[in-house]
Parts: sequence; structure tokens; C-alpha cells
Amino acid sequence: MLHKKGVKNWVILLLGMLAISCSSTFEEVGSFEDDIIIPEEEVVLPLEELSLLDESYGENPQQVYDIYLPATRSSEKTRVILLVHGGGWVEGDKASMTPFIELIKERHPKHAIVNMNYVLAGLTPVIPAFPNQFLDIGKVIDKITSEKEKLQLLPEFGLIGTSAGAHLSLMYDFAYDTEDQVKFVVDIVGPTDFTHPFFSEDPNFGLALSLFVDESQYPQGTNYAEATSPVFNVSTMSSPVAMFYGNQDPLVPLGNGEGLDEALTDFGIPHSFTIYEGGHGDDWSEADILDLQQQISAFIEAYLMID
Repeated sequence: MLHKKGVKNWVILLLGMLAISCSSTFEEVGSFEDDIIIPEEEVVLPLEELSLLDESYGENPQQVYDIYLPATRSSEKTRVILLVHGGGWVEGDKASMTPFIELIKERHPKHAIVNMNYVLAGLTPVIPAFPNQFLDIGKVIDKITSEKEKLQLLPEFGLIGTSAGAHLSLMYDFAYDTEDQVKFVVDIVGPTDFTHPFFSEDPNFGLALSLFVDESQYPQGTNYAEATSPVFNVSTMSSPVAMFYGNQDPLVPLGNGEGLDEALTDFGIPHSFTIYEGGHGDDWSEADILDLQQQISAFIEAYLMID
């Protein structure tokens, strides 16, 4: 039996141990709390304006494009304007579309811009234009679509083409845009009907068309003049079109614009048709050029708007 003094000593010792234990526990908890890392709020740096030049979309050295990305871009809203140069399907370069790049950057700074080259047709060796040049537009669209998150783009497109580039843009939209990614086409003096006497009665053009077409990619018995003419490929699925033609064009007859105007009307496709005094666009007045620019800008706002 413990003496009362012994009991008292045990109690004091026990309380002391408890005090030490509790103190140690609190210190450990305090130390644990000190070690907790509270994550800082994630910092998202703003994107910068970016230009990527001569991006490849195929094995041919001519299959390249330039892309201009705005700083405000995002995959939810940044739509794309795609430029397609002219040159009679056998020459030309994306550099000729530079004025459109400047115009779009000034008036529509939230849009991305793509300026593409395509494989030019040739005779030695024979390099057909159709449908390969139509399909080149599709390859560019497919590549940009596959990189939409990386580029921070919404893959919806407006096509602006001049001369042969307008023809290619119309044909791509009318016959190949199965996913409806193209929302409008601007057609500046584009050929639309190769059955028109201006073309069909010219033996040189008939020979050129026979060389331009890759017959292996069309069903046997195809009428190539019709198969490669936008006016014969209009449907209810065609996109809105803004058309611009000269009334004295020595390269593309005004009747090609009138024929496409009629076809688009027949299918109920929204479109505009503007005729300027002059030829193939290189001699239009400053007032007409300004009008063309304003109409293109209005078309972008109407059919490819960014909030």
C-alpha cells in the first residue's frame, strides 16, 4: 500500500507526463500545420499575337500556309478567314493576298487569318489542278481543325479568293465542305462556268482543261467542264457568297457572275452581286476598291462574327 506522500508524488509525476505529452502533441500539430503548402491561385498568362510562316500541310513544298493569330484568341470564339490567291491555276503566290491581311487585321483584329499556297498545275511534269487544288483547301482546314486547341481557334472559316482562287474557294464550299465548316465565300472575279462560250469556244482553254483534270479522281463519263464549274455545283447546302465582277473583264466574262447569281437565287442562297466598271480588278477605281472592302467587312460581320 502506497503512502499518501508516495501517491501524491505519483500524481504529480503523472500530471507532469501528461503535460509534457500534450505540449509535445500541440507542438507536433503546430509543426504539421506549418508544413502544409497552400497552393497559390493558378496564373494564366495572356496569349501573345503570333505569326507562323510557311507552315506545312503536305509533302509538296508548295503545300504551305501562313497563319496570323490574335492575342485575344480562344478555342470558343476565334474564327478563321482563309485567303486563296489567283494566278490561272498555274502560277501565283500567297504573297499577293497581303493587302487582305492588312485589311482584316485593321477591321477584324479578333479573327485569325490563314494565307495559303496550293500545288500549281504544270505540264512538265503534268500536274493536274482539279480536284487537287480543291482538296488542298480541305487539307489546310483539316490541319487547322486538328490543332484547334494548340492554336486556340474555333475551326469555322470564311474563304476569300481572287480569280482562280475564287473558283477554288467556291468549288470547295459547294462540293467538298461536308462538315459545313465554311460559313461564307468572297468571290472576286472567279470563273464559275467553263461551259460558257468564252471558255468552251477557245481551243486553248479546252486543251488546258483536259490537262488540268485528273481523270482518275472522277467517275467515268464525267463532264469535266461541268464537274469543275461552281455554277453546276450549287445546292441548298452552299454558303452565302459575296460576288464582285468587272463589266469589261478580258479574262472572266461577266456572264460567269450572272450565271452564279442566278444559280444562287434558284437555291435560295444569301448572296450579293456587285459589278464594277473595268476589267479583272486591277483597274477598278479607288471608290470601287473601298466599296469592295466595306462589303467584305460587312460579310465577315454577318457570317463570321466574333463577340
